[in-house]
Amino acid sequence: MAKGEGGETCGVTATFLQPKAVSVDERRLKQREVRTNLSVCNKLCYAIGGAPYQITGCAIGFFLQIYLLDVAQLHPSSASLILFIGRAWDAITDPSVGFLISRSKWTRFGRLLPWIVCSSPFAVASYFLLWYVPDGNVSETGKILWYLVFYCLFQTLQTCFHVPYSALTMFISTDQKERDSATAYRMTVEVLGTVLGTAIQGQIVGGADAPCIHENVFVNDSVSTIEVNTTQYSVNTSISQLKSAYMMAAGVIGAVYILCTIILFAGVQERDEPCNRKAQKSYSFGKGLKLVMSHGPYVKLIIGFLFTSLAFMLLEGNYALYCSYTLGFPNDFQNILLVIMLSATLTIPFWQWFLTRFGKKTAVYVGISSAVPFLILNVLVQNNLAVAYVASFASGMSVAAAFLLPWSMLPDVIDDFKLKNPDSVGHEAIFYSFYVFFTKFASGVSLGISTLSLDFAGYVTRGCVQPNAVHLTLKMLVAPAPIFLIILGLIIFKLYPIDEEVRMKNRKALEDLRDNGQDTETDSSELCSIV
Repeated sequence: MAKGEGGETCGVTATFLQPKAVSVDERRLKQREVRTNLSVCNKLCYAIGGAPYQITGCAIGFFLQIYLLDVAQLHPSSASLILFIGRAWDAITDPSVGFLISRSKWTRFGRLLPWIVCSSPFAVASYFLLWYVPDGNVSETGKILWYLVFYCLFQTLQTCFHVPYSALTMFISTDQKERDSATAYRMTVEVLGTVLGTAIQGQIVGGADAPCIHENVFVNDSVSTIEVNTTQYSVNTSISQLKSAYMMAAGVIGAVYILCTIILFAGVQERDEPCNRKAQKSYSFGKGLKLVMSHGPYVKLIIGFLFTSLAFMLLEGNYALYCSYTLGFPNDFQNILLVIMLSATLTIPFWQWFLTRFGKKTAVYVGISSAVPFLILNVLVQNNLAVAYVASFASGMSVAAAFLLPWSMLPDVIDDFKLKNPDSVGHEAIFYSFYVFFTKFASGVSLGISTLSLDFAGYVTRGCVQPNAVHLTLKMLVAPAPIFLIILGLIIFKLYPIDEEVRMKNRKALEDLRDNGQDTETDSSELCSIV
């Protein structure tokens, strides 16, 4: 063998053994994939964590008003006071908890997950006591204090769960597509949670009914004694059995709450970019609030969804009474509610595809406005069970859009805020807490309006038949009022500036910033290793 040939062979071998040079773009792509990809298991565990809020919220939204009126036997004005103060208190705690979370230290489990885990057992205990009726010798004032204390306590602890869970969306991935996908998983499970909450509460409670009260009511300006039982209550059981049924349902829901929390903690890893953690500054509550509320797209988003949320909450809070008394379906209202929630569950994937294909603003207009004709149909055509089921199924499609779209659009607003305020980080919890604040504010207003309106109309607690004024009030609360609020919300959405073009520009700009930051960190590490 010639001398030159051996050298050439060694050179080729050395060249082959050397690692292949990786371009900057390839390195960025690999880093981005590692940083943002989520498995189906991660998404499912994250989504299951949203079920407790919806299960308890659905049970409270559909049943607490009728429970306070017909089981705890409180006066409508007392029930209205409890519901309004409880929701108002709940709304106040959201920004406070959001601010405390933003000031929390990072732990080995993250910054948000410890809040979720620690609050869960106490939330379950307070939820159970909310559905307990004190002994019969307790005065009306005593009952009011009981339900106010445990309602406010549960709402506070639920806030400690829901605000960090909502903000967790920004910390499971930095990629918009991955976050949108995880949000779709979450909304599907949350709507399933409302189905589960309606099924547990409705079927357990529906199996234990109590007799209604036969008394004189005004019909066409003349006094008539009603002898026919037309409410959801059966004469075969007592009010004590109904109380036990509500507590049994609360116990089952509490067990599901704890199970979902365990799955969330076991299957989700909270992530944050090291550069953000180092750059994070401490802001006072006032300064953080000013930064968040001065961001125009965020303000337009929450005001628009404030009106649409109020519309659907008015419908949610009064639909059980409307089905039982006005439509005359006392034995079917649980099933009608289930149809709404099942329809919403089945159509979540459709709306996820729709917003991906046509954009989120278009999905808002089409999805939320689609409820209007069916709300009108449900009021115009009465005493027809088939029409009630059809209208409920169609309304569920709009409910799905109302569930999915706010949580899908909020991360886009936060990304826009980050680009315009690059030195201000760590405000995700404040963004989410104020959105939850306005949602709960809408819920409190809707419940307060509902119970006060029924009180003025002459609602008869556990009455077999209600006065005509109550029927008219219920019709207004489930159709004209929600339609008016939906129209107002859609008008405000016209001013929302983040369309698909802006969203794609923001996405690219953020990815470039993260890649540059990662490159800088990698270069620094390489320099340190060389030294």
